[in-house]
Amino acid sequence: MPICERDPWRYQYFEDVYCPHDVNIPTDDIDCHAWYPQFRWVYEKVKIARSQGLPCGLTGDVPAKFPVFAKPNINLKGMGLNSGVVRNRTEFDQLPSGHMWMSLFTGEHVSTDCAIVQGKVRWIRHALGFPWHDGMFTHWVIETAQRIELSGFITGWIQCNMAGYTGMMNFETIGGNIIETHLRFADQWCDIYGRDWFDALVKLYAKGVWQHDDKGRIEGYSIPLFARHGHVPPYPTQELQAKIRNMPGISSLQITYHETKTDEAHPMPPGGFRLALVNCWDYNAGLLAREMLAKAFGGCELRR
Repeated sequence: MPICERDPWRYQYFEDVYCPHDVNIPTDDIDCHAWYPQFRWVYEKVKIARSQGLPCGLTGDVPAKFPVFAKPNINLKGMGLNSGVVRNRTEFDQLPSGHMWMSLFTGEHVSTDCAIVQGKVRWIRHALGFPWHDGMFTHWVIETAQRIELSGFITGWIQCNMAGYTGMMNFETIGGNIIETHLRFADQWCDIYGRDWFDALVKLYAKGVWQHDDKGRIEGYSIPLFARHGHVPPYPTQELQAKIRNMPGISSLQITYHETKTDEAHPMPPGGFRLALVNCWDYNAGLLAREMLAKAFGGCELRR
């Protein structure tokens, strides 16, 4: 199974997926950056902003006006860490070297997965995120809609910038502006795409073609459970985990941390320590599953 997954709680997606041993499919930005030197520039956020003609710069380039949004120019693990709004010149002068800034956007936060063959989009699907605060989200909706305007913008950007690339890409946009790009798919909710999608994924990397009948899309949801930082709890029992995974309308359950590591060893949003993710086709079933998990984590100070 050369689908190279660093997070063990997502192995469940790929256990039954056949992949030739000489084909490597990345799910982590560290691997993508190493394996695709020709395209690793997409991890330089200032270049992504400039490719769209957006106001941006590094710490030596003072913005014409504030506020702006600042973050590490390259950050391959924990993309939301050390990021935030910069409201004035005093705060800007305190930014560490290696940061970039760009316009502060408002609007819908969308994550978009694309299958690309020789620089042309062959498949695209969007997930709408519902931001909470401090880098956390309440949930994501994996949509069936095409989002024609956003799809057209991303497709055009790929045609202009990714000539010769074959593989998956993920885009994070706010208000239709690209804020992050990745040479991979979003492995948080890929199970919602359906079992046949994984076969198409392997064929994309093995043979450079995309063959997937996507007419039967089903809307899905990804629902997290957060606790306050400072405590790494024991896992819920295997019996409870199995019960949740077998509930009608539930696609998967991820316990998203290492039980034997400290809080600081986990790249998490500043607002909370993510305990679990429930992926589902029935939103109410997902909320019920999260409540069951919350009770199991009764010793934690949950973020609710």
